[in-house]
Amino acid sequence: MTKMKLQIAHQVPGRIRMKIPSAKENPELLEQIKETFKVIPGVEQVTVNPATGSVVLHYDTDRHDEFHGRLEHHTGGHHKPPADEIDALASKIEQEAEYLAEHSHAARVIVDFFKDFDNGIKVATGNVVDLKILLATGIAGFTIFEVGASAATPVWVTLAVFALNHMIQSNMAEAAEAEPARATA
Repeated sequence: MTKMKLQIAHQVPGRIRMKIPSAKENPELLEQIKETFKVIPGVEQVTVNPATGSVVLHYDTDRHDEFHGRLEHHTGGHHKPPADEIDALASKIEQEAEYLAEHSHAARVIVDFFKDFDNGIKVATGNVVDLKILLATGIAGFTIFEVGASAATPVWVTLAVFALNHMIQSNMAEAAEAEPARATA
């Protein structure tokens, strides 16, 4: 089978829906894709939809890591599961934005703008920083700037600093008492 472009349209543990534009209205190609994905360990069911060019994979969540490793191999390394909760949330937001963009011209313009902006950030930083990192940093910086030093210190921080200081002072006193004993011995 030749290489083709696919997009993860939706993903939750145990289920992935992929869109394959070249498979739209092409039941023969979708059947080949279905047979290819059925051999991946952990895949329990493969459903295809020729009208939309989509493939839905249901897989055993107990074999999540093995499944995603095999899926990555079969998709040429283009698919990677979310690494953490932030990536999963960003992926979900991106999927929702794409859904809205499919149904609204204004949403498409906004989504495309932010995708281009995100790509520009990635290119400018050598793929070290992206929009989600920049946004989180901006929110944290804004919060610190707005709240500033005038904010009250939480009680638990005050107690933790007091306890740490007390522990250090008591250990220093014990060390000072033990020092003359070692010197005479």
